[in-house]
Amino acid sequence: MANKHAQIFHFDLYGKREDKYLFLNENSVKTIEWNTLDSNAPNFFFINKNFDDRESYENGFKIDDLFNLLGPGVETGLDRVFISNSKFDLMKTFQNISLKTDEVFKSLNIENKTSYLVKDKLKTENFLNIEKHIVSYQYKVFDFKYIAYYKNSLRRADYNIFKNVNQNNFFLTLMRTSVDSDGFKSILISKSIIDKNLYSFQTYAIPLYLYPETNAQQTLGQTAERTPNLNAEIVNQIAEKLGLTFTNEKEPTENTFAPIDILDYIYAVLHSPTYREKYKEFLKIDFPRVPYPKDKDTFWQLVKLGGEIRQIHLLESPKVEQYITQYPIDGDNVVSMPKYFPIPKNDKTGALQGNVYINDTQYFANVPLQAWRFYIGGYQPAQKWLKDRKNRKLEFEDILHYQKIIVALTETDRLMKEIDKIEIE
Repeated sequence: MANKHAQIFHFDLYGKREDKYLFLNENSVKTIEWNTLDSNAPNFFFINKNFDDRESYENGFKIDDLFNLLGPGVETGLDRVFISNSKFDLMKTFQNISLKTDEVFKSLNIENKTSYLVKDKLKTENFLNIEKHIVSYQYKVFDFKYIAYYKNSLRRADYNIFKNVNQNNFFLTLMRTSVDSDGFKSILISKSIIDKNLYSFQTYAIPLYLYPETNAQQTLGQTAERTPNLNAEIVNQIAEKLGLTFTNEKEPTENTFAPIDILDYIYAVLHSPTYREKYKEFLKIDFPRVPYPKDKDTFWQLVKLGGEIRQIHLLESPKVEQYITQYPIDGDNVVSMPKYFPIPKNDKTGALQGNVYINDTQYFANVPLQAWRFYIGGYQPAQKWLKDRKNRKLEFEDILHYQKIIVALTETDRLMKEIDKIEIE
């Protein structure tokens, strides 16, 4: 008897307070028509979940099994000191901090905290070559700042992960558990150090390649080879299923595939609306699983589309400079309260569009409604990017950047529909 599991019963009661009181007055534990929950390890959910497709889902490989190394994004512990929109301002701040005087720490309001002795850490930091430590930082989706990356002074900074930041490397960013109430949306490719709260909380960074430590023993021009951050056993299973040969670097050789192809395949699958909907309950509770490629043709179709989305999300695709919006009115370019005013659909517009006002007079014209509403993670980037710039002046580059964001979101939506035309499983 001791090993027998208890049964769990569940009942939802909705309505006005008076109606609930009346129902409870007229019923008891014995008269309520309870639903029996099938609560299983390891999560033991206390609400009904549909896990009917568990077997097919678990036939795929888990992301944290495929990649050997992954870790959380950076938590500075003191964003206002370590992060800035201006590289020049951040360099100036750390040139002052490098003096290590009490006056400087007082002026910047830098004090030790119970769990984070930031003042002590900065006082013992080596501030040689400050400029080298001021690097690009992906703070939110499509929102880049600069960080003073002093790994010993930051609250949490996984150097084993972010030493692999390189313009020729890619980071898949995911959350282990999803907070997206209406489905999986937390996925993005980056080339930068990322913030722990890139989406909303605890974002993980997964490098495609791992780079060795450089040392003084290497001769001029000598470089150690990077290695794929991939589980060889899973890669071999993919290669066997496809009848292809895996190579550590992309080659023009026929019948070969490389790490970037695996990344693009994953990126396509996890942007499939059908896949997201079918496995939405599973995608909420752990790192996602991805099905092994069905066949060679399907694999390459998905690689192509995944690669297009990757380049668009990095804002490296030429398409993002083919602007679909305008910024027609001169003014001070200061963001007050962003608002979206729809333009009724007609023969001329051809789609649901609107004008995004940044203040009383200035606006981005012809912004597709789908782009304005589009989610990545827990945020709508077209809205959050502007809201985070309230009372700030948009520079020329900012105006272009926002228009690239709108193209990127619109193209992502289009490509997701293309992916859905492919039978993934």
